[in-house]
Amino acid sequence: MKLKNQIMKLSDKTLSLLKNFSGINQSILFKEGDKLRTISVMKNILAEATITETFPKDFGIYDLNQFLNGLSLHQTPELDFENDKYVIIREGKSRSKYFFADPSVIVTPPDKEILLPSEDVCFELNTQQLDKLLKAAAIYQLPDLSAVGEAGVVKLLVRDKKNDTSNEYSIVVGETDSIFTFNFKVENIKILPGAYEVVISQKLLSQFTSTDRDLKYYIAMEPDSTFE
Repeated sequence: MKLKNQIMKLSDKTLSLLKNFSGINQSILFKEGDKLRTISVMKNILAEATITETFPKDFGIYDLNQFLNGLSLHQTPELDFENDKYVIIREGKSRSKYFFADPSVIVTPPDKEILLPSEDVCFELNTQQLDKLLKAAAIYQLPDLSAVGEAGVVKLLVRDKKNDTSNEYSIVVGETDSIFTFNFKVENIKILPGAYEVVISQKLLSQFTSTDRDLKYYIAMEPDSTFE
């Protein structure tokens, strides 16, 4: 491979995506090409995206947040991947040498494509709705997000499901003929701000697909979820 193909820059969009991924798993295994994938250590959140850049090789980063903070030491850094053990981050007269991690110490997603076992509930979630739900959860210190189907509508609500006198905040997001309660942990909704098409399987797996970029999240639900 020619040397020039070993040098790249990361767009602001890709950097924001990587920052988001660092909240799912502090480590990441980059694969040659234009796909980014990560999975939480508990394996209950998986995210995947296609970016505009193309990585020239496979390499592991153990502390992604640290790596990104290192990039911020430069204005518009170039990444030089000529060496197999480390990347050179350079700009003008400045250089940083950042060593790769052994892939064996990184929890990585399965290679096979993720498919929902069934598609039982579908709705759209816009940027404002998502923002208000997460903001309400933070204001009221609520740990649970539930997708509830009753009386012909689908509503999302944040609450403490273990507390009968818990404060709640809810938004109607769709219609349904089914009766269900799918429970998530708010702490697992580690998705970038934006609009999403949401599909839920009664097998306790959900898919959040961004409507404005090639980005998907798969988030597991809590075992006390119900679907009639």
